[in-house]
Amino acid sequence: MLVALCLLVMASAASLYLWLHRPLVLGSDTVEVSIDPGTSPRSIADAWVRAGVQTPPWLLYEWFRWSGEARRIRAGSYEINRNTTPISLLGMMVRGDETMAVVRLNEGWTLRQFRAELARAEALKPTTASMTEAELMAALGDPSTPAEGRFYPDTYSYSKGSTDLSVLRRAHHAMRQRLEAAWAERSADTPLRTPDEALALASIVEKETGQAGDRGKVAAVFVNRLRIGMPLQTDPTVIYGLGTTFDGNLRKRDLQTDTPYNTYVRTGLPPTPISMPSRASLLAALHPEAIHALYFVARGDGSSEFSDDLAAHNRAVNKYQRGR
Repeated sequence: MLVALCLLVMASAASLYLWLHRPLVLGSDTVEVSIDPGTSPRSIADAWVRAGVQTPPWLLYEWFRWSGEARRIRAGSYEINRNTTPISLLGMMVRGDETMAVVRLNEGWTLRQFRAELARAEALKPTTASMTEAELMAALGDPSTPAEGRFYPDTYSYSKGSTDLSVLRRAHHAMRQRLEAAWAERSADTPLRTPDEALALASIVEKETGQAGDRGKVAAVFVNRLRIGMPLQTDPTVIYGLGTTFDGNLRKRDLQTDTPYNTYVRTGLPPTPISMPSRASLLAALHPEAIHALYFVARGDGSSEFSDDLAAHNRAVNKYQRGR
């Protein structure tokens, strides 16, 4: 009887050893599970089985519990494949080796475009979809600040199952850091009075620059205009002011209609940024090139022709825009 019992124990131990080291049977090539904070080990085992791990949930749970690591499992999003064993599954969750996804938020985009891209992002919970911009900024702890321009354009990685608010919080923090750093190193003679003005100008530079090498010159044109009180006369601000009514065709009446964003009829900077500027545009706005140009026109190859006076500008327009 004792021998039989010993043999049974040994057989059970061998079976357990083999199960622990043998790849789990899955219902598909990969299986994903998101674990929320506070989820119990038993519920985690159940979640894996519901997702497609073909093993008794009680067996997974007992393995988690018997290992002594059950309470060290971290919340997050995890993905396994057909090579995953019970040992490697538990180890992955204890280490927090989450499955990551990425979203690219491009420089020059508006907040509306940022939010649309986040809504399309893989496995990202849309918790801010119903929020107004004011509500969004309040959720980020910055309620008195307009939302436009306040999020740094970059590629953000995140664990699947994360919220869009968590990505926006990182982008908001990144823009604040970069703006503070750029402002601290601003040129001593800049006419810009506050970091907010620098951000607004950088957003215009971002939209108006066709080639990176022209960025400092584009910034110089607008800084030179600000110095003498000349209207900035930049189409992107007018287009931004039109919002969703802009159909791709900027008309003469649009340039003549007085709105807070019409820099043809109002001097100075617009009331808010008009896009999310890159670090390069921030630096250009605060360190423009030392040129006297007041005008520029696109050459048609992405670069611009810069002119110091209106007569030279008109000649450039005739050459590059009208083919004369």
